[in-house]
Amino acid sequence: KSSHLYYYNLCIMCLIFLFSMVSLLKDFVESEFFLIDGDSLFITCVSNVNFKKGQTLHFFYIVEQFLHDFIQKEAKFVIVFFKDAENMYFSYPELQALRMILIQHLEHNTDVTIHTEFSNCLSPEWEIFLQQCYPYFLIVSERGITPCQTDFLNIFIIHALQKKISIVQPSGIESDVLRIYGYCASSCYSHRLFFEMVFKKFFLVQIHQTLSLLQNLWPEGADIRSVVCSISCSVTLKLYKKMLHEKPPTLKEAADLCRMLCLTVVLLQRLPLFQRAKSRIITHVWDSTLSPFLRMLKKCEFFILKQLEARNNWNVNFTGLPDLTDNILWKNIAYYYEIEYSRGIDDPAVLSLSKKREFDELTHWHSARPLSDDFERTRCSSDAKSKDAKGKWEIQKLHHFYHVFGKSLIGSNRSVRIVQERKREEERWNNLSLYIEKEIKESPKSGIKRLEDFLQICPVKSVRFTAEMVGMDACFKLWMEYCLKTEAESRDISIIINLMKRIHIIHEKYSELLQNTHRQKLAKYLRYIGFDNLAHSLYPQVDKDISKYSVHMGAARFQLTYMGPYLFREERSDPDPRVQHFIPDTWQRELLDVVDNNESAVIVAPTSSGKTYASYYCMEKILREGNEGVVVYVAPTKALVNQVVGTVCNLFTKALPKGLVVCGTFTRDYRHDALNCQILVTVPQCLEILLLSPHNQKWVKRMRYVIFDEVHCLGGEIGAEVWEHLLVMIRCPFLALSATISNPEHLTEWLVLIKRYWQHVESTMENSGSSQNALKQTNLSDHFNPVFTVWYKERYNDLEKYVCSLKDNDFLIEHYHPCAALTVNHIEKYGIPLDLGFSPRESILLYDAMVHVWPEWPRMQELEPEEFSCFKNKVVIMRADAKKYEEELKKEVIHWTQLDRTKVVNQLLEYLKPQTFDSSETEKRRMFPCFVEKLKEMDRLPAIFFSFLNSDSNARIQRIILWEAEIKEIKKNIKKHNEVSPECTYTDHTALKDKRFNLIWLRGTRQCYKLHSLLRRGIGYHHGSMEYKERQVVEMLFRLNAYTYISVFYVKFVVTATSTLALGINMPCKSVVFTEDSVFLDALNFRQMSGRAGRRGEDLIGNVFFYDIPLPKIQRLLKSNVPKLKGQFPLSISLVLRLMLLVAKANDKEDAKAKALSVLQHSLMSFKRPKIECMLKFYFIYSLQFLVTEGYLNEKCVPIGYTGLVSHLHYHEPANFVLVSLLVKGLFHKLCIPISIDGKQTFSEDVMETLVVVLANLFGRRYLPPCVENFKKKFSPSIVTLDDLPKDFAAVVEEHNNRMQGNFGSFLLTISKLADMRKEYQLPLSEIDFSGKECEDSELVSHLMPGAESRTAVSPFACLSNITDQDLFDINVAMLQTINLNVKNIPLLCLNKYDKTGRKCPLNAYALNFYKHGSLLALTLGNWYDLFYFNILLDICVFVIISISLLFINE
Repeated sequence: KSSHLYYYNLCIMCLIFLFSMVSLLKDFVESEFFLIDGDSLFITCVSNVNFKKGQTLHFFYIVEQFLHDFIQKEAKFVIVFFKDAENMYFSYPELQALRMILIQHLEHNTDVTIHTEFSNCLSPEWEIFLQQCYPYFLIVSERGITPCQTDFLNIFIIHALQKKISIVQPSGIESDVLRIYGYCASSCYSHRLFFEMVFKKFFLVQIHQTLSLLQNLWPEGADIRSVVCSISCSVTLKLYKKMLHEKPPTLKEAADLCRMLCLTVVLLQRLPLFQRAKSRIITHVWDSTLSPFLRMLKKCEFFILKQLEARNNWNVNFTGLPDLTDNILWKNIAYYYEIEYSRGIDDPAVLSLSKKREFDELTHWHSARPLSDDFERTRCSSDAKSKDAKGKWEIQKLHHFYHVFGKSLIGSNRSVRIVQERKREEERWNNLSLYIEKEIKESPKSGIKRLEDFLQICPVKSVRFTAEMVGMDACFKLWMEYCLKTEAESRDISIIINLMKRIHIIHEKYSELLQNTHRQKLAKYLRYIGFDNLAHSLYPQVDKDISKYSVHMGAARFQLTYMGPYLFREERSDPDPRVQHFIPDTWQRELLDVVDNNESAVIVAPTSSGKTYASYYCMEKILREGNEGVVVYVAPTKALVNQVVGTVCNLFTKALPKGLVVCGTFTRDYRHDALNCQILVTVPQCLEILLLSPHNQKWVKRMRYVIFDEVHCLGGEIGAEVWEHLLVMIRCPFLALSATISNPEHLTEWLVLIKRYWQHVESTMENSGSSQNALKQTNLSDHFNPVFTVWYKERYNDLEKYVCSLKDNDFLIEHYHPCAALTVNHIEKYGIPLDLGFSPRESILLYDAMVHVWPEWPRMQELEPEEFSCFKNKVVIMRADAKKYEEELKKEVIHWTQLDRTKVVNQLLEYLKPQTFDSSETEKRRMFPCFVEKLKEMDRLPAIFFSFLNSDSNARIQRIILWEAEIKEIKKNIKKHNEVSPECTYTDHTALKDKRFNLIWLRGTRQCYKLHSLLRRGIGYHHGSMEYKERQVVEMLFRLNAYTYISVFYVKFVVTATSTLALGINMPCKSVVFTEDSVFLDALNFRQMSGRAGRRGEDLIGNVFFYDIPLPKIQRLLKSNVPKLKGQFPLSISLVLRLMLLVAKANDKEDAKAKALSVLQHSLMSFKRPKIECMLKFYFIYSLQFLVTEGYLNEKCVPIGYTGLVSHLHYHEPANFVLVSLLVKGLFHKLCIPISIDGKQTFSEDVMETLVVVLANLFGRRYLPPCVENFKKKFSPSIVTLDDLPKDFAAVVEEHNNRMQGNFGSFLLTISKLADMRKEYQLPLSEIDFSGKECEDSELVSHLMPGAESRTAVSPFACLSNITDQDLFDINVAMLQTINLNVKNIPLLCLNKYDKTGRKCPLNAYALNFYKHGSLLALTLGNWYDLFYFNILLDICVFVIISISLLFINE
């Protein structure tokens, strides 16, 4: 038992290691089905700091608001209440009753799915349920009301983690406009404990009898509140003497209490919520002698509801369940009758700024030293204007690298090949033809490859036709030889595929060269392989018996099954003079037309479809127009910036005046030729710096086009508002590119509104000075330029999915049909997702499955492939024909669901699901290299293996435990392991001799030697914590194909990795493998990562393999729809200050004002929502008031004082304003007093440590879950939680918060008038209405509910728990729900953060820990911090420390 207890405690302790704050709902929320433990929901809401015991209606408001927040963001979940958990509340009858009320309310009054049939988490039924649904995560509390319940919940947590289900704490959940965040722990351990509880029964006989009596007296539809109140009072008064052992109140006192309870219920039924919300606040509590009686009432309530649940013959109205009791109102009535009325109260209705100089952005606020802006502070490594030799050498080296880097992206040669004479090409073919024929016979694969290589470079059509005919003849002869062999397995179907491929090409692309002899030959070959109908359509003739050469399959079925990747698309044949290297599709020509007309467009097209080409055409157009215009390419990540720069450097060269270059870059870390280039590649934050910089407006006016790549980041978690600011501030045309937007029309409509605004600005602006000149320079026409939507939905390559499992030491790789991811319910509710496409082979598989499950299917013959209208007697089935067949099958599946053939559809979907086998984790890891070898045998390499190994994973913990044991073994065998056979490689040996390999290798850093041996064997790794040069080496080698045939990507932090890898990085491969499940493997990451599979021009089909991913998870990944873009809260006080700075200091005042107004008026969040627009206007007004009051703006809104410091630290709001408050109070001056040691001025260790503590409390704040406090001394010698601010610093922060609350408290009261009060009196989820006519003729009601306190901005439901406007900044759920504002939007720096239950969330002391110990390993283990995020945040703290240190040294 002691060992089990130790293991149990260890598991719970290690669980604390795993919790980290993550976004719970990604863009594809429809796919993220999760579970909520009903008792954890109940505990969290009943423990809410705002909830007053007994206020039932407020409790249900808290519950519904919690659930409604998820539903509003389109989340899918179910709630589970375990039967055994009911017994945990036996000692708390009031909670036991409230829990039963909650279950029945959710079942009767909402559409939320509730499960109450499971006994506990160890029951077999629960196991089956988890296998079928496999939730994305489980919301469960780690702490219960009693120790027993805590153990119960912890066992539930351990069991869920064993099932690889991530855990989320409900008490720490937070939300904003678009997302919900919570402390999440990923699955790591295997636990299984048995739990058993004994159910006890009380009072059932008496309650049953009373229920039967009332059922006869009351009509159908009786109010649940009347029923529960009457029965509980009746039973309690009848039995309380017998059941209670403590000294009870007298019978008369008990009866009086019951009468007052009945009066309370009557008032609940009669009074509207807005009147009850005015209830007076009393501080009296029930006498302790009443506790047994009150507990008895609650026990009765519980068992009454249990009995009502079991009765099906009494129709009770459950609408009033959320408002069953109101303890405060009951106490108010009791206080009135016991205290006030007895004193003879006859008429209760009757008794009821410093001056600062202007900030000029040129010098520091405290001295005359020149001040640099954000642009100038960014490191400039090299520049074309450099005059010294070293600088010139650096820029040459950089350009040479980008040239090599770009070659790996676009190929080494894009020049037009000079067409040779026909005679020379014929001679070349005559020399090769015999050799190719011979090679096809001996080695078909290499022979066909050599033939296709010749066809690709041969410019003469007639010679290509001759070569195709020779290849067709060779394939046919080879097939005949194979068929004459006796072994059935000797028939290689790939020969027929190549034969049909040649026939397709000859028939479609060389039809004008075909003569009768050629057609006769085609018909002969088709007849031999069994396609008589096609042969007859080409050349009717009769042949002898040739069945032994037949493939025994219809022509249409064969083409769909085996030739799907080779089916021709309906491509245009007319060249476009604007494009040299390929013939663009119609939609691509539309993009080129948009650019030619200086117009804007939103472009939504799948990965590898060719949408980026318009961007480079746009760059070329601006380069040809002159030397002044600038194209800005906005990429979401630095990795994508480097990729685009490499491509641009290879595509464009231009003779420019001295000092000007073609391409420049600007990121937060470095910049090259940012303001003296014609193509600037940057990230959104840096372009925002330039647009808002008053002294860079001259450069801004040179912008001719802006290209936004991956514009769906507009709806992202971090930085979404910056993308929005850019789109509303630019005046020039733009191209917005994305692969994952489902509502481009909505986005386009919003952008059209912005363009109309700028059109109006241009028409009303003064026709003089720089404003008019700016208009002429930007080449904007007088007429309105619309924004077009270009939406192309077809992916170039099909993706086929496979599920891998281990059986008897062998891998079973099963094809996963897309329809296997669907359910009948999903089809009925959502239909079939738009981008759930089939390959032609998968269409045949679906048809065969439909015939199998419904042999009498009426349309079976009509949709039989050989009879389908688009296929019948077609020699060449086109890609569009296969798509029509696919759509017809999809319509038929939907039609089956509409015919109410649910059983048949279920059978169909089950039939399509692959068979999988489970095996131990050890076996899966041991056999993983064999799986890679299997892919090599299947010709599925190169491949990318995605593994979501975050720093809190069990692999990391296991490595720590086994470290010392393994190191000895490694030392013993290191010699043997170094001697690896040269045959053990995935690399082409000849590739390693290529000079380019060493050239790329020079790009590596000193740490790159660790990759050297792996890369030489065709294996690499890529993750966010690598240096960017190392990542570039892996990327370039991978793209060269011949070098790296397999690349293993260990994604240590998925958020970072998806932004550096999945977002548009050009690393195409043949296969993508997902090697383990994770909470971070959501549908968005899946689509971005799987989009790497299928190299256009090299692979005709992409392959996605799921290795150790549960089937239910795969289903949700595949069937989710593309997300819709929604706006974030667009404003902050720092942004308002930066806009005022732009308006005050820009040379072109009118242009600056127009930019500022555009930001304030055109947020995506407020588009078509006038109330939110009005709220944002008020936010702007109160922000200005705050800035003026605090001394950042003068009375004319001109920036003064510390504006520069606050603006520079705008991304750290509100810490930037607090820092200024601390500076003004002189606290840093008092703290940073140097001491003299050996004649040198320095600072003591205590001073430096205190400074780090202060800055860590301001910047880079990362909270830990409250439960960490229970274990912080047990698991780490590191400094885990950060100390509080020193008292004098804390006092200043508190003073700052008070001023902020005073200013924005008025703002909240003002915008409360925008609330929809009709909805405010409804519960958010069930929408039960508690409004009504005010009761005006009752003196008692007027006395109890005088409305003396201010409750304007507080929810009327929260008012029932005595919450007033004074509590607005101290609570989580009290604000009016329809004003669409989160308290987080108010820039308060909370000294202490508490979760919903009132527990303190400590700050992570990672910065202090690193300062004291200097160990990255201790930081990662002790503070659970990944090094990639640490580097960013530590840089911030170090920057601030250095800045302040320099400040005081100079002072």
